[in-house]
Amino acid sequence: MGKMILIGENMNIMTKKYGKAMRERDAKTIQELAIKEKELGMDYIDLNIGPAGRIGEELMEWIVKTVQEVVDLPCALDTSNIAAIEAGLKVHKGRALINSISARPDRMEALLPIAKKYDADFVGLLWGPEGMPRDENERGALAAELMFRASELGIPNERMWIDPIVTPVNVQQNQVIACYEFMKMFQDIAPGCKSTCGLSNVSNGAPEHLRPILNQTYLIMLKNNGMMSAIVDCFDEDLKKIAWGERPDIEELVMKVCNDEDIDPSSLNEEELKYYKTARVLLGKTLYSDSWLEL
Repeated sequence: MGKMILIGENMNIMTKKYGKAMRERDAKTIQELAIKEKELGMDYIDLNIGPAGRIGEELMEWIVKTVQEVVDLPCALDTSNIAAIEAGLKVHKGRALINSISARPDRMEALLPIAKKYDADFVGLLWGPEGMPRDENERGALAAELMFRASELGIPNERMWIDPIVTPVNVQQNQVIACYEFMKMFQDIAPGCKSTCGLSNVSNGAPEHLRPILNQTYLIMLKNNGMMSAIVDCFDEDLKKIAWGERPDIEELVMKVCNDEDIDPSSLNEEELKYYKTARVLLGKTLYSDSWLEL
């Protein structure tokens, strides 16, 4: 695995600082973060403006221009507002990424023609008409549906980034495993497609100090099953080292846990033990609790 493609998640209307900057059209604060994301090695900047009702089109156009004034990175246009996505694509320099098109008929019908029109890449979110897929097989069926609909419009697989949906481990341990299992099948069912995920979702709701180790360990598991990219916190230095292949020692340890190889926990140092215990939680070998590292 080479270096993963990283999409910075930090430009998000749900955060206090950047939400305020978006609402007040505070270009300076937005541009400072955009420059920082580039300096910190992000390949894309996710622009999450939320549903953004009436102001969506104007806001997305403004934020795309504002960001691309200071950095030459492509943006991921992240909103459920279809008109706002098109407004962003109209002014975006280079190839944008639509985040996202779910496998629901209404979203595919509305957004796939827009992706085709602007030659944009898009995240194919494996969220179907019934909502969350139950397991890796339902994810496979939804991926096939998205690829089929895209190919009908002449959109090649290379334009599609499949997102198998990462869920919080403290709520749905089985879904965390299903997403991991889906990635094992991915190359066979979606040739040519890229893959990505909202990585931080896995630690959503966990205590703040435990979120990085969950995110990092899960990234290793997904990456070693071929995940090409992830939407991440640009400030997590340890995570970036893993994404860029600079921690082969830790990756090897986590994959030994995944492959059920014998490991003597008493032979591990403090850092290794953290990853070992966390991998066991993410694989469902240990039940989730906020104190899994102390056990």
